[in-house]
Amino acid sequence: MGGFQLGVNLPKKHKMMDPRYQELGAGEIPTATVQDGARVKVVAGTIAEISGPVRDIVAAPEFFDISLSPDVHFSLYVRPVYMAAAYVFGGGGWFDQGREAEVLDRTMILFGEAGDSVDVHAGRDGVRFLYFSGKPLQEPVAWRGPIVMNTEDELRQAFSEYRNGTFIKKG
Repeated sequence: MGGFQLGVNLPKKHKMMDPRYQELGAGEIPTATVQDGARVKVVAGTIAEISGPVRDIVAAPEFFDISLSPDVHFSLYVRPVYMAAAYVFGGGGWFDQGREAEVLDRTMILFGEAGDSVDVHAGRDGVRFLYFSGKPLQEPVAWRGPIVMNTEDELRQAFSEYRNGTFIKKG
């Protein structure tokens, strides 16, 4: 049994909106077969005309669970101005041209300004990875534990409110 939890940083003007949590079981996540040997579970975003059940997030992220059979080559479109990352949690493969070493299990890859696509070539055992992409906020990040704000002062205020029981506001 395993699972992943994804938290999405929000723009400053939306940071204090009512919190939202959505738990999904495996059966609630649609799967797209985009080519032979490539299967994509779509959590958030759309691929091959299949949309994930996580929707209406201010930051409009994409979140896919991708499995490639051994030696399969796969290209993933990156939306304009979005940044992309992958977390390998099974097998291994080569990500993007120019990466000489095979990226193995439990490795995170940040693609920076990814360009038009992220290219993956699965290794001899195939590869399974989480793919994330989103539009950069271009804002400072102050982070401690589960709370992400823009400044240290905002963090101090948030933790003070948390201790006082006033952090979550209903409006």
